[in-house]
Amino acid sequence: MPVTVTRTTVTTTMSSSSGLGSPTIVGSPRVLTQPLGLLRLLQLVSTCVAFSLVASVGAWTGPMGNWSMFTWCFCFSVTLIILIVELGGLQVRFPLSWRNFPITYACYAALFCLSSSIIYPTTYVQFLSHGRSRDHAIAATAFSCIACIAYATEVAWTRARPGEITGYMATVPGLLKVLETFVACVIFAFISDPGLYQHQSALEWCVAVYSICFILAAVAILLNLGDCTNVLPIAFPTFLSGLALISVIFYATALVLWPLYQFDQRHGGEPRRHMDVSCGRSHTYYVCSWDRRLAVAILTGINLLAYLADLVYSARLVFVRV
Repeated sequence: MPVTVTRTTVTTTMSSSSGLGSPTIVGSPRVLTQPLGLLRLLQLVSTCVAFSLVASVGAWTGPMGNWSMFTWCFCFSVTLIILIVELGGLQVRFPLSWRNFPITYACYAALFCLSSSIIYPTTYVQFLSHGRSRDHAIAATAFSCIACIAYATEVAWTRARPGEITGYMATVPGLLKVLETFVACVIFAFISDPGLYQHQSALEWCVAVYSICFILAAVAILLNLGDCTNVLPIAFPTFLSGLALISVIFYATALVLWPLYQFDQRHGGEPRRHMDVSCGRSHTYYVCSWDRRLAVAILTGINLLAYLADLVYSARLVFVRV
């Protein structure tokens, strides 16, 4: 059965968004006693403990540590805002579509915390000497994992079910848009050095692909969060289908060209890691050029699969106005 997506926001006082069939009480402290409210309290506490442990010993040196600290602080702040809005019953005054915003944020937060739970211990914690700082960093990683699970659980509880009338961002294609933009941002981080692609026009095309597809997916997300999908000159379902199709074609070309020109010696690439002199250096916070190229190739494949799934699932959506 297809999922029905509303084109406009409907404000209600009762919903089963907890995924357990229990109503959410709006504008009351009882919000915190509901399963979803308790889950958000867990998110709030776990992210707060994570950044507090790290801040207390100053264990966030370097770009990887800074990213992890930003992730925990950002997730704590936005989760606190969501709880305040629900406690005060301020959903109708919130500037973004409340039907789409919480699950969009929860999906991003799960990905952010997942990245920090992997990056922080592998690029920072393991290089710390035994002592108080290392213990705090390990504990922070554990709480980051808890936060990641809590946010992922919220996504699982509040995502659209077959036959349910819901906002677009709660559907599989909506959640895939979040994944696509997140993966693209990680790709941008790995290709931050222009020397990785400026020597070949084919590689510059790949960077253009990542940028164009990211912008289109971001526009789709922002239109839904702003509840203004009707501003497009074409029907929104047509825009989504065209976006997914174009992105699949573009990413397919990037999946061929990027590895070909980065790892094939006939096209100036380096097929072996030891051939890259930058990989001979050992640095706590440094990712060598060959590893960056490999990471981008893998992430390109992941995003191509995401866009393929997006294209397939988009055909099963039914859009209505409520």
